[in-house]
This record gives sequence, structure tokens and C-alpha cells, in this order.
Amino acid sequence: MERPKIRLRLVDRLGPRGCHHGHAIGDTFDFDTERGKLCPMAAHAAFPYVDILRYGGTLPLSSAGDIRFCCPDPDVANVFRLEVVPEDGGT
Repeated sequence: MERPKIRLRLVDRLGPRGCHHGHAIGDTFDFDTERGKLCPMAAHAAFPYVDILRYGGTLPLSSAGDIRFCCPDPDVANVFRLEVVPEDGGT
């Protein structure tokens, strides 16, 4: 069984400052091929969620109805949405 591809999309910012790594709302990252472009703190926070989804687990949904996590930077607190990419590569 092939692991599903996971996409991360920056959807909100809760902190008072801009992202130290330069990420902006709307930025999207393929976790397999673009992980190096992602802030290391956000990538580290994402990994357990990505791993759960890759191996068939489920995660609780946010109030928006999707899977979200925040980066650990207290000045920024970027909110990312995790998406399992359909096999056809759609959105």
C-alpha cells in the first residue's frame, strides 16, 4: 500500500507578528517534496499528524471541519490545514 501524499496549507495566523520564516496565509507545501521550504518548527509540529494520516489513522476535526495544527512560535502561531491529497492529485 502506497502512503498518501499530504499537503499543508497555511490558513490563519493567531499571533501578533509576521512569520519569522516568511510564510504567508495561502502558502501550500507538499510534505514529501517541499518539506525543506517549510519552517523547521512547523515541520516538526506537523510530523506526528502527517505520520498518523499516512498510516491510516484519523485525527479530530477542527471547528472548521478540517485537520489543523499550529506552529509552536508564540509570536506567530501560524495555523496550518493538513490535507490528504487524492490519488488523482486534485485539491
